[in-house]
Amino acid sequence: MTKFLLSVHVLAVIVAIGPVCVATSMFPPAARRVIEAPDDVRAAGTLQLLHRICKVYAVVGVVVLASGFATASNMRMLGSAWLNTSIALTALAALVLVALVLPRQSALVEGGTGGATRQATVQLGMFTGVFNLLWAAVTVLMIVRPGSTTGA
Repeated sequence: MTKFLLSVHVLAVIVAIGPVCVATSMFPPAARRVIEAPDDVRAAGTLQLLHRICKVYAVVGVVVLASGFATASNMRMLGSAWLNTSIALTALAALVLVALVLPRQSALVEGGTGGATRQATVQLGMFTGVFNLLWAAVTVLMIVRPGSTTGA
């Protein structure tokens, strides 16, 4: 059962977290293109698509959380410091996405970027970078796992 749960967890990470990290990173430059050329329908469509990807995969990311807790529980590892740190970083990444990234993306998409400034996209890029760095830290913790018995 542990191998199944771990497989579901890893697949969910690849399918859900990877696309949202890429889409969030692509959004600020795409928003700048829309600001520079507000009549470019293709650029506006790209912006809407990237935002939709971020929203949908943020919801799909719940599978990562559920399968991670199920795996850790099955492995009796819920008390491990490295795992608790990973959980805290994951919660922080989710908070950054929900509170700082998605609302700013929505404002740029819904506002048509008419009143948006380059500074707004730079700030969004900063929050996106923090989001991605948090996921990178979680990934490193999941691979290194202090106290691991894998011999790696």
